[in-house]
Amino acid sequence: MEKQKIVFVGLSGGVDSSVAALRLKKQGYFVVGVFIKVWHPDFLVCNWEKERLDAMTVAATLDIPFLTCDAVQAYKDDVADYFISEYTKGRTPNPDVMCNKHVKFGAFYTFAREQGADYVATGHYAQVIHGEHGASLMRGVDKGKDQSYFLWAIPKETLAHVLLPIGDTDKATIRKEAAVAGLITADKKDSQGVCFLGHIDIPEFLSHYTELKDGVVEDETGAVIGTHKGALVYTIGQRHGFSIHTHTPHREARYVIGRDLTRNTIIVSTKKPTTAESAVIVLTDTNYQGDAPKVGAAVEVETRYHQTPGSAVVIAVTGSTLTLQLTQAHEQPTIGQSCVLYTGKRCLGGGIIEA
Repeated sequence: MEKQKIVFVGLSGGVDSSVAALRLKKQGYFVVGVFIKVWHPDFLVCNWEKERLDAMTVAATLDIPFLTCDAVQAYKDDVADYFISEYTKGRTPNPDVMCNKHVKFGAFYTFAREQGADYVATGHYAQVIHGEHGASLMRGVDKGKDQSYFLWAIPKETLAHVLLPIGDTDKATIRKEAAVAGLITADKKDSQGVCFLGHIDIPEFLSHYTELKDGVVEDETGAVIGTHKGALVYTIGQRHGFSIHTHTPHREARYVIGRDLTRNTIIVSTKKPTTAESAVIVLTDTNYQGDAPKVGAAVEVETRYHQTPGSAVVIAVTGSTLTLQLTQAHEQPTIGQSCVLYTGKRCLGGGIIEA
């Protein structure tokens, strides 16, 4: 008889990872629940002990072993320090992508494999299809929850040992399944914000690591129309977090269309910033879930989470750099963010936007 496969499930204390563990046990795997402990700054209230207790309670309910993986240093070095460094350079990072790459499918993956696990699993809303030609990363069935955008940086060698048990199901069904199984996480609210840190005020967080000064908001003509908390913390396309002082009965939303870090100024417009129809996007630090796309290949691109995909053509592939030319106008990409490539529901990989 074939040896029972061992899977370590990252139990966060939420409903999604709880049902992931439940399903894997029902499928016949030997399931081990693992709470991943990460770094948090002293000035932030952290409820990791409560989350760990919830995860432990879920493991007890499912009658599975429970372990804790210490990923504090990996999170500090590869997520938190990266987050701070990118902002101070005037770029806009995506810490959730790095958290998945270096923590959930980095430190945790290494921990699990060293302990004899055949697979690791999480409660992400995406799918890994294991076929004769390897593993493919696919969008989650629940379009409103699909998290494949944040998983593009998982090395393909790692993806071969990844299970995502809930990606074929919508969130409402997952909650019902948890309730039927008597899991305490069934009605627990979803976590929001930066991976593991939850909802943080980015200007307040960064103020502990770099100096932020209030500055002025200008319109396209250069007229001062408001104030902001520090130009470093604003993203192209952002429409909140700054104050407009003009008073009109039906004031339109304003979007950040530019930043002058030397003058500590942001420029806003009532028009959402978009690219030219044939704009070029350059990606670095690329990772692919298969072979690199060939020059001339048509792909769909997302340059931020939950964006309507745009169309593009690959025009150059050089080492870890990929150059794309859009074939339609697109929301203005932001330096430092992730551009993720798709063909239909399949995620091909992605890279960090450099230009």
